[in-house]
Amino acid sequence: MSQKDLSRRRFLINSILTTGGILLSPNFISCTDDDTIFGIPEDYSSDLFSHGVASFDPTHNQVIIWTRYNTGKPEVKIYWQVAYDSNFETVFRNGEVITDNTRDYTVAIELQNLDANKKLYYRFFNQEDRSVSVVGETITLPVSTNTIKLAVCSCANYPAGLFNVYKAMANSDADIIIHLGDYIYEYAEDQYGTNEYTGVLDRKHIPANEILTLQDYRSRYKQYRSDKNLQLAHQKKPFICVWDDHEIANDTYKNGAENHQANEGSFETRKADAIKAYSEFLPMKTNDINLIYRNFNIGNLVNLIMLDTRVIGRDKQLNYADYYDTSGNFNVANFQTDWLNPNRTLLGTTQRNWLISQVTGSNAQWQVLGQQVLMGKMMIPAELLSTLAAIQYEVELTGSASTNTLQLFQQQITELVTIKLRYVNGDPTLTSSEIARINTVLPYNLDAWDGYPVEREILYSNFAGKKIVCLAGDTHNAWYSNLTDSNSNDKGKEFATSSVTSPGLEEYLGINEASITGFENAMQILIDDLNYLNASDRGYLSVSFTSNTVESKWNFVNTVFNENFSENTERVESYSI
Repeated sequence: MSQKDLSRRRFLINSILTTGGILLSPNFISCTDDDTIFGIPEDYSSDLFSHGVASFDPTHNQVIIWTRYNTGKPEVKIYWQVAYDSNFETVFRNGEVITDNTRDYTVAIELQNLDANKKLYYRFFNQEDRSVSVVGETITLPVSTNTIKLAVCSCANYPAGLFNVYKAMANSDADIIIHLGDYIYEYAEDQYGTNEYTGVLDRKHIPANEILTLQDYRSRYKQYRSDKNLQLAHQKKPFICVWDDHEIANDTYKNGAENHQANEGSFETRKADAIKAYSEFLPMKTNDINLIYRNFNIGNLVNLIMLDTRVIGRDKQLNYADYYDTSGNFNVANFQTDWLNPNRTLLGTTQRNWLISQVTGSNAQWQVLGQQVLMGKMMIPAELLSTLAAIQYEVELTGSASTNTLQLFQQQITELVTIKLRYVNGDPTLTSSEIARINTVLPYNLDAWDGYPVEREILYSNFAGKKIVCLAGDTHNAWYSNLTDSNSNDKGKEFATSSVTSPGLEEYLGINEASITGFENAMQILIDDLNYLNASDRGYLSVSFTSNTVESKWNFVNTVFNENFSENTERVESYSI
């Protein structure tokens, strides 16, 4: 095939074009159909497209298609095609782009002016090296629809196990995969997530150091995107993504992170490098790669509002340890003052106002928040917090909690559950001290919305009576909670997904398999708004929307340590307006 044969009209804007140093667009743009059709010789190989293909941010008239070319050349020309059939007999859009090392040889084509409600097939190739990618599949959304199915996931730690959950989602009937963050982890080899299977499965982190620089982050993304199951999920389904903390560093907030120390250089530089690498491997429809909050109208059915509860506006998380004096006494007054500070924010004022406007101004049947951290209240008896902290400390120090600490925890759980059940059943013999034990509660997770309760109330009071469905990740466990305001008024439901591989509460708390069910049941009794908890299995969430009902299924794989796995649905919940 000659270069002349490949000549065609080009409807592209290169993302590296700038005006006065200002980036015009993070993606290449294609906005017009091309009537030139060409074939690809059968002897082309896929070796140089070793990180697969992907698609992102589908709407009714556009979608982003992606690949990366593996080369050391200064720059390379990549051709691409989009068709209505997998054999590419109905190619309706094609073009060419130049990519180079300034974007790590990634290619993201933002296809605009597409027809609605279409199944699309796409591929990339390089003529000079006679290399062609696998065929990707994606969609455009309908203008009007009565149903949509989402697969929701988060927290994929490479050394923690195989990405079997991604394979399960790839083979599911979901229309779109919603990724709620922790797509990569920043830790060094043999740090968080490492277990007895890491070496056997050849899952050690690359590079071996904690990632700090642009090249580090790029290398980590390339390692993750070399995984065959993750490649399959991207090849078969469009993704809509937001970052959480580990795409930068653990417990990130707007100007720092728990896992960023002074000797690791400027946090702002690290954050900028991390976000640039993210935008290269997980492109989105945005003109500013620092802003990931955006919404998707799925027909007239769902207004999917993707939020940034991690980076753009978050004030630093509170830490219980800061409120204990040298004698071990907890300063309740100081904690309450800081916790209920009306100026503390998770979203930032700009994003919060945008969110309120999106919800109140939408006519969609369902208002769906796709975001990182739990919104439902996880208020537990205060006496459990110190014991949970002791368990976590011992697990981190020695690999397991001491017998005495575990026995104390079990004793407290048993006593508190017994008291709570007596309380619910109206037992008149309960003493005031017993009632105080179950009613003196504190938030379990200050990194979640429970650490920012005033802003949560502001949202609830401004949502104009609309019921909310919240999708959440981050915790590595599956949860189903009622969303209620401070007066116990119903505001909606929260469906939270387990992790792809990252360990859950069973590891954090050193709870063995025989005890996990009892712990899950106890938490559901002690936490008023909690309806369901799976604290030990890896999996994803299926959420199906119809005009009147949303059905959520918690799906789990039986292992992440063997390629041969089975999948089961443990819990199904329906919520109707």
